[in-house]
Amino acid sequence: MVRGFLAPQYPMNEHPGGVRRRIAHLDMDAFYASVELLRYPQLKGLPVVIGGGRRAEDETLRQTYAGHTLADIPLDAFHRLKGYTGRGVITTATYAARQFGVGSALGLMKAAKLCPQAILLPVDFNQYRKYSHAFKAIIADIAPLMEDRGVDEVYIDFTEVPGGQREGGRVLARLVQKAIFDQTGLTCSVGVAPNKLLAKMASEFNKPNGISIIFEGDLQGKIWPLACRKINGIGPKADEKLQGLGIETIGQLAARELPWLVQHFGKKTGAWMWDAAHGRDQRPVVLESEPVCVSRETTFERDLHAVRDKVELGTIFTRLCSQVAADLQRKGYVGKTIGIKLRYDDFKSVTRDQTLDIYTADAQTIRHTAGLCLKRVPLDQRLRLLGVRVGTLVKAGGTETCEENRPSTSKLSASSATDLATKISQLF
Repeated sequence: MVRGFLAPQYPMNEHPGGVRRRIAHLDMDAFYASVELLRYPQLKGLPVVIGGGRRAEDETLRQTYAGHTLADIPLDAFHRLKGYTGRGVITTATYAARQFGVGSALGLMKAAKLCPQAILLPVDFNQYRKYSHAFKAIIADIAPLMEDRGVDEVYIDFTEVPGGQREGGRVLARLVQKAIFDQTGLTCSVGVAPNKLLAKMASEFNKPNGISIIFEGDLQGKIWPLACRKINGIGPKADEKLQGLGIETIGQLAARELPWLVQHFGKKTGAWMWDAAHGRDQRPVVLESEPVCVSRETTFERDLHAVRDKVELGTIFTRLCSQVAADLQRKGYVGKTIGIKLRYDDFKSVTRDQTLDIYTADAQTIRHTAGLCLKRVPLDQRLRLLGVRVGTLVKAGGTETCEENRPSTSKLSASSATDLATKISQLF
């Protein structure tokens, strides 16, 4: 559960004094790709995919043009998807690339068949975080009631902000859009509605660089004709079940009685579906939140075997634990529930976790406990992904930590790392 400070809560679409509640969802357009196009303006209008880690080819490109700006690199020098081999997946793609059926989460090898001429750039999270902080600071200066929903999207309470009611919020949305573009060069799409559920749906209506306004009376004309999957929270399995019951659109879902939905989906989910189909959402805008957990994971370039690749797996496992510890200490948190995630070569995943009696952000404690979790999973298949997480978080200093587990450094010592890498053979 996310804890934090909440914006004032009001019934459904009401606000004290009879003012309409206006909530905006702002979504940056193809965010990672757009940031890259700011750095490489010569790639605008071309199919570009962002995915995978930095490769030797990328380093060679940068070294070749060291001393030049990134904008000086000629198009012929960039690496194309054609002939790509590896396990990488697409993080995002430009709109020009999406026209070829290339998009997020698609394997790069498959994308290479669909759009071999696309330019491949590595993911650069430092740059994306930099621009993420920048556009959120711009929003906060204009409309301070903002809920951070990740690197490229936010909810904003427009209700009492000057201009937030004009044209249903369009005037303020246009101001925010312009300020972000003027100061960063990035575009975004904004949906404004009576609540978060409808605002998120509306932000998808006019991408890219669009503004969509939804009022209470628009439900039947703009929302009900949409597929049920457009409701944030209805995933593939729920949608498949709905279609099996003859329900394909939100309007068809809204036509069902509440008891019928409860009968087929359970009390909680059925009631939520009924509310969502009728455009009801009382969730407040969360102004400040605490992370639920801190995690690190990696997908291997090739499937690794628990026995034949135990040294490599041990090194990766130790590194992930050290990175999680460093993230916790940098953010000022400690946790007591430590877990692991494995994905096998058949794409099936398994997780295990263990809760300690004390809170910690110590790399060796995390590594030891994660290792115990690892002993509880089958390791007879090749592995494609490995992850480590720490949950049940509190602010460091807000609770007692075991003295010997109190963190003094975010990294394991060289000797400890070597010892742990050796001990991994006992686990794999």
